[in-house]
Amino acid sequence: MLTVYRLHEQRLEAQQVQGPGDLCEEAVWIDLLAPTPEERAWVSERYGQALPTQEAVEEIEVSSRLFVDAQGLHVRSFFLYEYPDRPRNITVAFILNQGRLFTLRREKLETFHVFKTHAANRPGLVSDALDIMLRLFETKVDRLADVLEELHARSEELGQRVFRVQERDLESVLLSIGSNHETNDQLRLGLMDKQRVLSFLLRSGNVPQDKEPLLREILRDIESLNAHSTFLFEKGDSLMDATMGRINIEQNKIIKIFSIAAVVFLPPTLVASIYGMNFHFMPELQWPWGYPLAIALMVVSGIAPYLLFKRKGWL
Repeated sequence: MLTVYRLHEQRLEAQQVQGPGDLCEEAVWIDLLAPTPEERAWVSERYGQALPTQEAVEEIEVSSRLFVDAQGLHVRSFFLYEYPDRPRNITVAFILNQGRLFTLRREKLETFHVFKTHAANRPGLVSDALDIMLRLFETKVDRLADVLEELHARSEELGQRVFRVQERDLESVLLSIGSNHETNDQLRLGLMDKQRVLSFLLRSGNVPQDKEPLLREILRDIESLNAHSTFLFEKGDSLMDATMGRINIEQNKIIKIFSIAAVVFLPPTLVASIYGMNFHFMPELQWPWGYPLAIALMVVSGIAPYLLFKRKGWL
């Protein structure tokens, strides 16, 4: 899908592109979402802009993610794709060239939707292509802050479940803690990536002085979120250790019950085994009270270990 945006009355105005004739000259932002080869060709021909392949976008080397060449300023940045159960980072390509911003992505992202809504309803939020890119990063950082708050709330709830005596579904608690951990890992990676991108922009000399305060403010927000993410990471580790400790305790209780049961039934089993032998010369076989005495001996030998364990406090 190909969408172009232009500034109209200080607002960002969108136009869906059905053909090359819809690519207007006054466009400041060209957003390509999972573009087809035809859409790529339209953009290249209309604006003279070379677009990277998906393989090039996914490159992880710094030299391939942040650079400036004859085709403009190139940035590849991670954006958190928040699909159910397992969020992951999606690489978005940004190209600033000739007063226009080109973005390439393969998934719909909440950040883009939120930013477009704000830019369409708030006059003066953006004034040029660089503004659009910086505001997208700002919106992304704000969204990551919301995700961190959600993770914190879930961690508090999980912490209460871990230390609740009545909680028995510890396996689901452990899985939830692991899911939180994974989301936090993806989030931390995104924050580190944003920090690297914004630092590159600050050093590159491509950011006018009037936009540096916004850039530095976003960097400060990222630093504070990094600290919060680290706190949640450490808390998640503590909850995981506590959950594993409770699981081990529960397992030890079960093993303890079986061990005590085995010890309690061992002496009666020994007595029954002795008198279950079929030797001819066993004087007790001739006793009239042999059978009830053997039963009584088995009962006493079973109760004695139980009382001993009870007295020792092992039960």
